[in-house]
Amino acid sequence: MESLNRIELALVEAVVAAEARGAPPKLAAALRHAVFPGGARIRPLLCVAVAQACGDDDPALSDGAAAAIELLHCASLVHDDLPCFDDAATRRGKASVHRAFGERIAVLAGDALIVLAFQTLGHAAARSPQRLAPLLATVAAGVGMPLGIVAGQAWECEPRVALRDYQRAKTGALFAAATAAGALASGVEAAPWRAFGDCLGEAYQVADDIRDVAADPVQLGKPIGQDVALGRPSVATEQGLGGAILHFDRLVARAAAAIPECRGAFRLRALVRMESERLVPQAMSNDLAVARIAA
Repeated sequence: MESLNRIELALVEAVVAAEARGAPPKLAAALRHAVFPGGARIRPLLCVAVAQACGDDDPALSDGAAAAIELLHCASLVHDDLPCFDDAATRRGKASVHRAFGERIAVLAGDALIVLAFQTLGHAAARSPQRLAPLLATVAAGVGMPLGIVAGQAWECEPRVALRDYQRAKTGALFAAATAAGALASGVEAAPWRAFGDCLGEAYQVADDIRDVAADPVQLGKPIGQDVALGRPSVATEQGLGGAILHFDRLVARAAAAIPECRGAFRLRALVRMESERLVPQAMSNDLAVARIAA
């Protein structure tokens, strides 16, 4: 896929820049471990797909924005896996960063990835510097306070949280930032694209809740049962597995409907359908229906 190749090349260039001569070897290795090989890269793929739907007149900036989004996502995973949060042994089918390099290096690797994301975005704006300020603000809002993924992580430390607020911050915010950044990188108004990112981000979190209950941990590449073990809010816990799957299907439909009319709308809807099947296969719904009949 051309878009994925663009994203991987931008990520390689960013990590190679961080590994330049003089960098601490263990920290440089931890950054590479955190970024490669990647997962589905859905957030940067969305960023590039929206940019293409909006004309993609500055591909270097689109790629830089997509890479920045993915680097921030990787940073959140490194921190999420730490002993003070999930204490996860694996991530993407291999040892988590803190298990491979130690807790201190993992903390620093997450911090370094955050900084690298904004360095990458800044370097990519040489041709369209007037677009940099709104892009920086949009991407920063997706990760920071009061409503970004840092806030989502912090809600896990509070005694009470509304499930929707938690999910919008922990997952939805970076999806909304990805779709908005794709538009902004192409010089297009971001507002019409935010609803698409919001809906898809919420669907993705619901899918994560479902898979934490029903997925194969080997295929998932990380432990399951974490939501219950850590007392985290979960749609699957609140609504049951069947209710969570129905909610996921509704959110996917809303996300597809929220795509603004443009020349790339068909391609974006196809991406949504493909991703929804990857996350929560139709076979899972069928198996659940069979189990209910049998019961």
